[in-house]
Amino acid sequence: MAGKLLDYNLLVETALRGAVREALKRVAEFGLPGNHHFYITFRTDQPGVELPEYLYERYAEEMTIVLQHQYWGLEAHEDWFQVTLSFNKVPERLVIPYAAITAFADPSVQFGLQFRVTPNAETRPSMATPAPIGNAEQPGKTEDAADAPATDEAAERKTGDVVALDAFRKKKT
Repeated sequence: MAGKLLDYNLLVETALRGAVREALKRVAEFGLPGNHHFYITFRTDQPGVELPEYLYERYAEEMTIVLQHQYWGLEAHEDWFQVTLSFNKVPERLVIPYAAITAFADPSVQFGLQFRVTPNAETRPSMATPAPIGNAEQPGKTEDAADAPATDEAAERKTGDVVALDAFRKKKT
């Protein structure tokens, strides 16, 4: 460590990714409380991301998923999470490393985080389409959640070293 500076930005970003992991662990165990729901944007070109081939083709760089009404088999592990979502009424299993996440938001409480992720220079290897896992609907879930809320927002994202949370705080009246 002698001669090297501490990268505080990296330390903080790692801690905030840990907060995302803990939120997903709690939801995996207890479900989404109240009106909570998550928008998770991630780089599809990062190592460890697993999607069906047609989703890679549609979202070659970045994708946003929504965990709200219908999702199955959410599992939050130390370095990645997996979940089954419905795309055009077809259940698909996604595996997403936390290191691939570029944004996490829970609009119900006006909370959001943005992360820096360096685009992967290597070409993503061709992968077979993962088999859908799990089909037990979560209690109280009625809408087809991920039937499309995935959006390509690469052009809209701005990154920086400081995450300002003021925009997400409730205004006092």
